[in-house]
Amino acid sequence: MKSKVSVIGAGHVGATTAQLILQAGIADVVLYDIAAGVPQGKALDMTEAAPLWNVSSLCTGTNNLADTAGSDVIVITAGLPRKPGMSRDDLLQANAKVIREVTSGTAGLSPGAIYIVVTNPMDVMTQIAWKVSGLSPRKVIGMGGVLDSARFRTFIAFALGVSSEDVEAVVLGGHGDLMVPLRRFTTVKGVPIDELLAPERIDALVQRTRNGGAEIVSLLKTGSAYYAPAASVFQMVRSILLDEKRVLPCAAHLEGEYGVTGLFLGVPAVLGKAGVEKVVELRLTEEESKAFNQSASSVRRLLEGMAQQ
Repeated sequence: MKSKVSVIGAGHVGATTAQLILQAGIADVVLYDIAAGVPQGKALDMTEAAPLWNVSSLCTGTNNLADTAGSDVIVITAGLPRKPGMSRDDLLQANAKVIREVTSGTAGLSPGAIYIVVTNPMDVMTQIAWKVSGLSPRKVIGMGGVLDSARFRTFIAFALGVSSEDVEAVVLGGHGDLMVPLRRFTTVKGVPIDELLAPERIDALVQRTRNGGAEIVSLLKTGSAYYAPAASVFQMVRSILLDEKRVLPCAAHLEGEYGVTGLFLGVPAVLGKAGVEKVVELRLTEEESKAFNQSASSVRRLLEGMAQQ
């Protein structure tokens, strides 16, 4: 029996995610949105492309959450996008309402599903989805680290004139301005970037990574990134459905790892059919630990602020 993935939100990120899953032929896809006709039209268009992709998977568009029943993975992309001048945190209250509604509307229909949350601010939205779903924290995951690491890899490849495939990078912490790209664990074919780039050049690449989303928003002016976010989600979905057990940086629930308890934060994690099967705990330097704790405090403050409203 073919796996089933439901994508909540048929905007750019959601529709592109659905396309990548369908094109790979690893699951049937349900594309949900509140806008009448939009998910149906996009789903039909993708399904008509399936013969050209040599896959037999189907994409179904719907405005009814009941059609997501029995999903193996549920991806939540629904919510307001960032606009120029907005931080991810500016989206907090509006998107929290969306997350609560779609999670409560789908959790009972797919009790065995693993949730991947994309909606910003992602770390906080993942925490909300987990609480509303009632699922094990290992079955609720935030997409952020995969994207942040991909951006860091890209900028390093630009700087060195090498293939981004040969660059490996790890980014910890919240998916925001206080994310922590770990230069010590960033290599090009095994060679540490400290051996290849001057410290000030690496600092500039770290800062560009932190501003990666805002840079694209400022260029597009009427939208935000979606190709790279969708590709990041697809990598996570594939690792889960095919039980690949890839080590991917994502927002996982910490239970003492890195000295943090009860919070979803970006860390390397093994993703397989059970969701987060293991959090990989790295030995951080004092400076790295300080930066990670600052990022954790930022996410915690957002959660506390929401609780007071």
